Amino acid sequence: MKTVVLGMSGGVDSAVSAYLLKEQGYNVVALFMHNWDEQEDGCCTAEQDWEDVKRVCDKLGISYYSVNFAKEYRERVFSYFLEEYSKGRTPNPDVLCNREIKFGPFADYAKALGADYIATGHYCGILHQDGVHYLLKAKDQSKDQTYFLNQLSQKQLSNVLFPLAQITKSEVRQIADRLGLVNARKKDSTGICFIGERNFRKFLQNYLPNKPGETVDVSGKVVGEHIGLMYYTLGQRRGLGLGGTKESQERWFVADKDLANNRLIVSHGDESVLMSRGLSASGGNFIPCAPSDKFRCTAKFRYRQSEQSVETEVLPDGKWKVTFDEPQRAVTPGQFVVLYDQTRCLGGATIDEVYK
Repeated sequence: MKTVVLGMSGGVDSAVSAYLLKEQGYNVVALFMHNWDEQEDGCCTAEQDWEDVKRVCDKLGISYYSVNFAKEYRERVFSYFLEEYSKGRTPNPDVLCNREIKFGPFADYAKALGADYIATGHYCGILHQDGVHYLLKAKDQSKDQTYFLNQLSQKQLSNVLFPLAQITKSEVRQIADRLGLVNARKKDSTGICFIGERNFRKFLQNYLPNKPGETVDVSGKVVGEHIGLMYYTLGQRRGLGLGGTKESQERWFVADKDLANNRLIVSHGDESVLMSRGLSASGGNFIPCAPSDKFRCTAKFRYRQSEQSVETEVLPDGKWKVTFDEPQRAVTPGQFVVLYDQTRCLGGATIDEVYK
């Protein structure tokens, strides 16, 4: 009997994944990861999640373990998170958590437990064909999570199973209800674990100093003061400390950031200043390799977005130039551009610059 070590979070998705794998004849071992020191100023729910893991595993009759990766998480993910925000960019630490923790130290620990395969409760699929490993979109397109796995390598995907590839979220809930699992109706986790329900600005202030500066409109006129560029993202409307204007009661939004002069650029009304026609990106990762030096595909620039038609060119220095068929709103440096070819996720890269 093959052994699968499953990353179990305490949520319903990984719980049902455990059940499905067991039904398929695998010896399932659950491994709960503790990735954040709760003595820090955060709001993880690790203690309750661990209790839910134990109760689910007892119900399903599978063994379970807990492992602490807080040190690795801080060094490999949180340090990156802080560095990006200090540059005024908007990072996506969940992508790094998958590459650096869940499919890194977690996989190594799983092998030490005797794993033939590792598995997670992600909504995505995998195809192992002739020694090549393809990352596939999930049946439930509204929950597809390939965006967050765009940085995985062939080696990391070589012995992975994704039990939820062909199942919808509603079906997952139904299975959990039928089995009487304690977390059948548990709310999905959102946001970044180490921040939780806390105020984001207050959390960040514990680690990065505020650098207040001028807030200016697109003409350069000073209209207010910002508390630090790291607290704002493109297109943001709330929390700017600006009301309407004499000319218009339309709300201000963040149009750009002038990092060199520490100025927040805002506008109101016409959102054309948020539109871009392309981007450059670095740290590109292809799954398994680039179709060619220049090719057409679709792309996402943030998780909750429909795919957009683009042309991608791999430049001699390894950077990507992605040109949009249609102008895109608020494409944000620090986030990931993730490429798709119908059912496959081709990979992704970190957005460095957008072309207006």
